[in-house]
Amino acid sequence: MNEFTHLDQEGRVRMVDVTDKPATDRRAVAEGLVHMTAETRNKIYDQTVKKGNVLETARIAGVMAAKSTASLIPMCHPLSITYASVDFYPEGMSSIRIRSEVRVKGETGVEMEAMTAVSVSALTIYDMCKSHDRTMTLTDIRLVEKSGGKSGHFKRDSVCGD
Repeated sequence: MNEFTHLDQEGRVRMVDVTDKPATDRRAVAEGLVHMTAETRNKIYDQTVKKGNVLETARIAGVMAAKSTASLIPMCHPLSITYASVDFYPEGMSSIRIRSEVRVKGETGVEMEAMTAVSVSALTIYDMCKSHDRTMTLTDIRLVEKSGGKSGHFKRDSVCGD
């Protein structure tokens, strides 16, 4: 893709017109990392964080964020998402990998929805644990895979933290 599709001939911002595009099955997977102290990660997995179950709260926040992406990112189309998931994986001794998958049958992809889900999940983890660990860092939020639509299939060769 060499041109910016959100600009008209005069350089004005616009929402891309997808009216004539066929609806296809589309899927996107995104990931990100939250780095923290080992003690904080242990508290999260032991469910001893005073604010409650961190990962389940972050999971709910991520799914809600995926469904709200068009309200957050100005040129994103509102989509009828048919599936959204957020999962968490221990990474080393002091990080958590967040992985989101989003699906839709529509005229445009769900990459932004998947990355928004990861971002808001990471922010929720930070919010719930910041009183214990202000050194937490959110990194490597990125698209891992997408399928469907005219541009076809994309898959990143590596996972977070490489």
